[in-house]
Amino acid sequence: MNDQQPRQLRVGLAQVDTRVGDLAGNAELVTTWTAKAAGDGVHLVVFPEMTLTGYPPEDLVLRESFARASERALTDLARTLAEQGHGDVAVVVGYLAHSSDGAPAPAGDGTPVEQEDDAELPGDANPRTGDPRNAAALLHGGEVVARYYKRHLPNYGVFDEARYFVPGTELPVVRLHGVDVALTICEDLWVEGGPCGVAGQAGVDLVVSPNASPYERAKDDLRLPMVRRRAAEARATVVYCNQIGGQDELVFDGDSMAVAPDGTLLARAPQFVEHLLTVDLAIDPASAPERRDGRLGPMTVTRHVVSDEPVAAFEARPGQVVSPLSDCEEVWRALVVGLRDFIDKNGMPSVILGMSGGIDSALVAALAVDALGADRVHGVGLPSKWSSDHSLTDAQDSAQRLGMHYSVVPIAPMVDAYEASVELSGVAAENLQARVRGTLLMGLSNQHGHLLLATSNKSEVAVGYSTLYGDAAGGFAPIKDVPKTLVWDLARWRNAHARDVGETEPIPENCIDKPPSAELAPGQKDSDSLPSYEELDAVIADYVDRDLGMAQLLERGHDAEVVARVLRLVDTAEFKRRQSAPGTKISLKAFGRDRRLPITNRWRETLPSVREGAAS
Repeated sequence: MNDQQPRQLRVGLAQVDTRVGDLAGNAELVTTWTAKAAGDGVHLVVFPEMTLTGYPPEDLVLRESFARASERALTDLARTLAEQGHGDVAVVVGYLAHSSDGAPAPAGDGTPVEQEDDAELPGDANPRTGDPRNAAALLHGGEVVARYYKRHLPNYGVFDEARYFVPGTELPVVRLHGVDVALTICEDLWVEGGPCGVAGQAGVDLVVSPNASPYERAKDDLRLPMVRRRAAEARATVVYCNQIGGQDELVFDGDSMAVAPDGTLLARAPQFVEHLLTVDLAIDPASAPERRDGRLGPMTVTRHVVSDEPVAAFEARPGQVVSPLSDCEEVWRALVVGLRDFIDKNGMPSVILGMSGGIDSALVAALAVDALGADRVHGVGLPSKWSSDHSLTDAQDSAQRLGMHYSVVPIAPMVDAYEASVELSGVAAENLQARVRGTLLMGLSNQHGHLLLATSNKSEVAVGYSTLYGDAAGGFAPIKDVPKTLVWDLARWRNAHARDVGETEPIPENCIDKPPSAELAPGQKDSDSLPSYEELDAVIADYVDRDLGMAQLLERGHDAEVVARVLRLVDTAEFKRRQSAPGTKISLKAFGRDRRLPITNRWRETLPSVREGAAS
């Protein structure tokens, strides 16, 4: 072949659904999808971040036994791939490494926006035992050819990587069929002047980036432009391979992509499904940049050679570019995948939930049926003396539309028995009804092995309107991060989707249209004690998700009285949220690991003039 002819390479991006801690199962995923890639003529296949261990492994990282098992799994995987006849396919796979170079652990300071790389990262006084690394390796011919240790360790939002890992200082570049391939990992792409900048100085043809980037609404507004900037900085095509699936509160959407140096989107995978995305590259030797090794800025570039010989010329295929989902469909898929994987990965056979006839329980029931199938979902109507007739009929209608199991257990006699034994009034009497329901549902959960689903939405969780040991009871809360206004939007979208495909609308229109009420007292409505949900959710989005203070909230046009009231409710409900079930994160900031505030806390947001006056 003429040395000046383009060097071709077919690259596969395997966005797969891993399980944390399942080293053998995750290794089998790699061999299965590598076989698919080999059958499709792929020369290099890239898997997500920490594929072998699953992500995030959290404090499993601190167990040296787990890290050693990860290292063994990596070398065993390289050998297995060769034994299965796929040793000629280069495989990039993420894993947990424990090095012994004595590098100190970083103090770490992550940020979700781009920042310039420093020459050195700060160190901690106490090195971690074994120096754990978030690592990726390139496997070929039964061997581990090169290892890369993640340079930039995010320490914001849901990420705690500075707690666990030591940053890398080397950028390995592997020559594969005459194409120079640089390895990076996830957060490295978000840093201007980081590994991609070093790759641009070193001269490479391709940057591969295994990722475990959690989903949140509108993340693609940031993700694609960021990959484009890094491709320009690296002066090379960037392939971004992201995992899919749910892990506790997190859900991953895939959305893997390949972007050319000029910003052209070459290929893009669908969201929330396992998928092998392929992209055919042609590297022009005439435009190859000068190759440089050694210390370049913050990192040392090392070179590894698998093969100089180009692959035989083949007819390139156009890349598949899948359009992103609409907002509501994207959120729905995220919630379905998050719920499904929580149940299935934890080996739970079925779920149970209370059906009130309201929009929240109707939505959770529809999500559960979409995630698990109707036969694994059990609904229970639990009417009290204050329940309206339409509550029971709407709950039954919802269950029938979905084809799920449904039964009714009246709670009035049980509530009467409590009230005959102890005098309760006001909110205490109202909440007793919720707690009786919670106790019954937990009893049925224990009896039949169902996991109880809590049906509280983000608006209720924010202001403390979900009753402890009552409607907040449960092992998983599917709509915990879904504000009430979005609950309605999702219900309308799901019904419209059903109409479009000729199916029965799963959510009764009456559940959507009726004024929301807990029905714990005569004629009760949510609007009796809360602002409109449009106002409430707008304040919660700014205060909780964006961390805005009082002055900023007022500058954004929120009513001062509403703000003061909502902030007081949010702040005083922190102890309740610490006891709530996990739920799928879909927003910029979810309650749980994403937002960690002290329960015992005297700080309160006040108007600037009030605070300044008090200080003087």
